[in-house]
Amino acid sequence: MPTRLFHLTFALCSLWLCLSANAAQSIQTWIDMALPGSTLRLPAGEYSGPGVINKPLTLEGGGQVTIQNSGKGTVLTVHADHVTLRGLILRGSGDSHDAIDGGIMAEGKELLIEDNVLDDVLFGISLHRTTQSIVRGNRIRSRGDDSADRGDGIRLWYSTGNRIENNDIAHIRDITVSNSPRNRFIGNRIENSRRAFNLLFSHRSLIENNVLNKNSTGIIALNSDGLLIRGNRIMHAMDASGAGIALKETAAALVINNEIIHCAHGIMADSPLTPAARLVFYGNNIAHNITGIYLYGPKGGHLVINNNFQSNLWPVAIIGDGNPMDDYWNGNAWDNYEGFDRDHDGIGDFPHEVYAYADRIWIETPETKFFRNSPVMELLDFLERLAPFSTPSLILRDERPRMKTGN
Repeated sequence: MPTRLFHLTFALCSLWLCLSANAAQSIQTWIDMALPGSTLRLPAGEYSGPGVINKPLTLEGGGQVTIQNSGKGTVLTVHADHVTLRGLILRGSGDSHDAIDGGIMAEGKELLIEDNVLDDVLFGISLHRTTQSIVRGNRIRSRGDDSADRGDGIRLWYSTGNRIENNDIAHIRDITVSNSPRNRFIGNRIENSRRAFNLLFSHRSLIENNVLNKNSTGIIALNSDGLLIRGNRIMHAMDASGAGIALKETAAALVINNEIIHCAHGIMADSPLTPAARLVFYGNNIAHNITGIYLYGPKGGHLVINNNFQSNLWPVAIIGDGNPMDDYWNGNAWDNYEGFDRDHDGIGDFPHEVYAYADRIWIETPETKFFRNSPVMELLDFLERLAPFSTPSLILRDERPRMKTGN
């Protein structure tokens, strides 16, 4: 009887709210009336935020419910486990980076945030101390012309074991993953932003089958060990310091089967911090970049195997005081390989070796990069190769170069 009485009261209140002549109804009123663990299917229309959910609840909008904030704070805040937010349109957050104003701020476990539209918000979805949750199929846009003034599209902080998948994200600052190990980022599309993925102290993360287009940098990882970066398509990261994938102070990373096209640097990496660790680059298509692979401070630890280097202005650049020959190169396809395959086994008859001739000028003096590919530099490079007046530096030796490039 008490349950039937509650449902009757809830229905009467809902009817009164729908017939009210006031402005947009408060979403908090609807949330407060819902029983813990229930499903609240909101009638189509506009509701005023903010709203705070502190109990298990499913909130559904069917793509026809807009929750509009007044330009202050966060639209929806979750402080509970087992909460689902589905089919909502969230707009009008505040502008405070310090307060992380945005569309959704969530803390809990086993949350499901899917098929929502977040527009005209500063930050998109922030997960703080959230575990075993899913963020799927959302459309997220930040505000602001300069990427540094925007908020993060998705932000993870001390959050573990979550799946971020199939989201459409554009015009944001970054996807920031901080102190958040063992999360999976699969099938997302991220465009026209600063850093598509920005990982800090987030070990054993999986970044797989994402499309990252026209961002300043595709994936950057700092102090994040045990990464698996697989099957991503990274294109047009052409800022002066931009890169498709950048790894710094990161160990035991696998970068495999990615397509990295038209970036300032296809891959940038320093050496692993520990001698036993390895950075493995396997089966990647690295094409039409200014520099294909850029290694700095080389102290070994790089394994570059079965990659395809095609139409890069400089396939490889290595800078530092270490010995580049401490790295391992094998089975890569080079479009500038000058050997033959007389036994037709698909492997070049002699190793592919890359020497630094006039390249050393801009490698050792970064200020001269402006003159790369200029007629003077091309002439110097030609003369160095024709009759070297100093011993060129051997950058790499691939013992078994593959003969075929391209897909």
